Amino acid sequence: MHPRADVLGVPLSALTMDEALSAIDGWISGAQRQYICTIDVHALVESQLASDVQAIYRSAALAAPDGMPLVWLLRRNGYRSADRICGPDLMPALFRLSEQRGYRHFLYGSSEDTLLRLRQELSRNFPGARVVGHYAPPFRPLTRDEEQEINTRLNAADPDIVWVGLGAPKQDRWMAAHRGALNAPVLIGVGGAFEMMAGKVKRAPRILRRTGCEWMFRLAQEPRRLSGRYFRSNLQFVMMLANQKWRPPRPTVDA
Repeated sequence: MHPRADVLGVPLSALTMDEALSAIDGWISGAQRQYICTIDVHALVESQLASDVQAIYRSAALAAPDGMPLVWLLRRNGYRSADRICGPDLMPALFRLSEQRGYRHFLYGSSEDTLLRLRQELSRNFPGARVVGHYAPPFRPLTRDEEQEINTRLNAADPDIVWVGLGAPKQDRWMAAHRGALNAPVLIGVGGAFEMMAGKVKRAPRILRRTGCEWMFRLAQEPRRLSGRYFRSNLQFVMMLANQKWRPPRPTVDA
């Protein structure tokens, strides 16, 4: 059981990284079928514009705050130990744990080149971890036959964790749609973590991450792709909070 706080209709999980790892370990040990969404400001705004996305986040086993503004909201309203839980931090933490536990990993998303480089980096940094397969989907909707083929391929690989790097909310819709067809205990959406861990995108220094300025570092690297998204999402987020005359997140407890 872990506490959650309702922020704009999304029950964000308020827990530490160690608590998140413990929960995931329990789901794998118990052969449960869960999915985890890592939610930043952009994803939260998207959930206000699409009711299906908000429903997906509400049904997630963990709706992890991936962004310091969301962590600050949680801490400000009583959840002092809440951590930021983002893909580039969660992946190495789970890969380290998997060297002890023997978890099997599958990588889904991004490009073939990125996945090959990522597997090399994971093998170098976590030699005791097992990556049992990867798949880079085409940049178009999959046909029904292709969807069934990837489900079969994933189940044949028998992973404990499927890492999904498609970006939000695409990865969240994919996890919700495929959760029932896949045997893997845990699906985790990690956004751009594949590119960062593969060394294709540089991550911001720790001081920028802790002060909530990582988005500025990302923007400086990819201004054309990210400028519209960041400025639009950040402005909409502030306006949404202001329009509802911001109330403290409503505390809940969920499994």
